Amino acid sequence: MKKILVLHGPNLNLLGTREPEIYGRLTMEDINRRMEARAKRASVGIDFFQSNHEGALVDAIQQARGKYGFIILNAAAYTHYSIAIRDAIGAVEVPVIEVHLSNIHKREEFRHHSVISPVVMGQVAGLGLESYLAALEAALLKMGAAE
Repeated sequence: MKKILVLHGPNLNLLGTREPEIYGRLTMEDINRRMEARAKRASVGIDFFQSNHEGALVDAIQQARGKYGFIILNAAAYTHYSIAIRDAIGAVEVPVIEVHLSNIHKREEFRHHSVISPVVMGQVAGLGLESYLAALEAALLKMGAAE
């Protein structure tokens, strides 16, 4: 069975209550349910992992090798400075799509730069839940599993 890993970075466990004017009212669980339903329709397995710890995300990326066809990653704040996550992505042979709920290019200056963008397949930002769903659709297409 084809599988996708969705990684949620720091503070995404607070979605729904954390700055809803920026991130919306959907919870991480809401996002996961929507993605899971779509993956199921495509007969693709999907797993989810959230951590506030950089090393745990690095471990998850490394462990994805040979197990997943794609990673969908919202590295959150780590997007802007985690060379460890960047290096993990570069070291595994699993394509990664970077996602962000908000448009990082319309926010504070420090959020405009992603250190992981050069090593990912692509980036989807600013569409809220649809950022995740668009990344999922792209992964399904690349895996030959889109309907």
